[in-house]
Amino acid sequence: MEMDFQISLVAPATPEAVADDAVEDSDAAEDSGADGDTSVYDLIVIGGGPAGLTAALYASRNGLDPLVFTGHMPGGQIANTERMENYPGFPEGISGPDLAQRMVEQVTKFGPTMLQEGVRTADFSVRPFEIASSSGTYKAHAVIIATGSFPRRLGIKGESEFFGRGVSTCATCDGFFYRDRRVVVIGGGDSAIEEGLFLTKFASEVIVIHRRDELRASEILQKRAFANPTIRFVWDSVVDEILGEQTVTAVRVQNVTTGETSLIDTDGVFVYVGLVPATKIFRGQLELDSSGYIVTDRLLRASVPGVYAAGDVQSPSFRQAVIAAGSGAMAAMEVDRYLAEIADD
Repeated sequence: MEMDFQISLVAPATPEAVADDAVEDSDAAEDSGADGDTSVYDLIVIGGGPAGLTAALYASRNGLDPLVFTGHMPGGQIANTERMENYPGFPEGISGPDLAQRMVEQVTKFGPTMLQEGVRTADFSVRPFEIASSSGTYKAHAVIIATGSFPRRLGIKGESEFFGRGVSTCATCDGFFYRDRRVVVIGGGDSAIEEGLFLTKFASEVIVIHRRDELRASEILQKRAFANPTIRFVWDSVVDEILGEQTVTAVRVQNVTTGETSLIDTDGVFVYVGLVPATKIFRGQLELDSSGYIVTDRLLRASVPGVYAAGDVQSPSFRQAVIAAGSGAMAAMEVDRYLAEIADD
């Protein structure tokens, strides 16, 4: 099945829309009535980010017959990244969408079946495993889960009400709409500072609000941020409420040291306070840790034989595209060995 994939910057519809959106909300999904096909694939890959695409590439080149659910926007989180300067092979850097497009083209070259849709349910209690999407149910002897993660919510008043009307989790997607306006960035890690720097291309002022008195971002990003006259910092503070009418107009901020509260006028709020793994549909079937990440051994094997996990969905420590890609390659190689073993039984 040939698909014409084109990667573009598209803002997620909600904060819960994961970057590679290869998992859909099974609670809201309706049965399509379709049966998928009668084939039993060697492997189903769930995820269209660096981990999933690399797994599909290795599996295809190794002569396996993979089916790949890329989600509606292949590329994962890199598709929402303006520029990548630390991915090997691109000394001048490369835009996230361009890198994602190249990955998709390279995978497609080797002919795996690729579906640009998300997965609704997975059943690991039967063999072959059964994976269901909007187009039907598909079977495979092995599964690699590479569903990534989505932005964590603050859980404060006004966040949900104004999402898409001043609240965002993607500066690359929405920064253009804040030309010559003041915006607030919540967070102090790499994502917050990287996206804050991007927003300085448009906004008249970028206010970074962080609950600590120092950033967690890498040294090079900190230097760039501190040297940028458009960025100012509000330390030791948290946002308690997002205010507005039709759109965002202000945030209520509390100093965690003194307890004092104040209002900061703003036209936009960009939230970067961590990520949540996209593992909802796997609960009760696979072992997850206390944060919801899939537990694997060093060979990326999940708690059910024949099921593997790669990328951010099983390793929250690094969150780097190159590491996700490497884990995707590992998982595909392990699947190859696993399939050979069960074929001999």
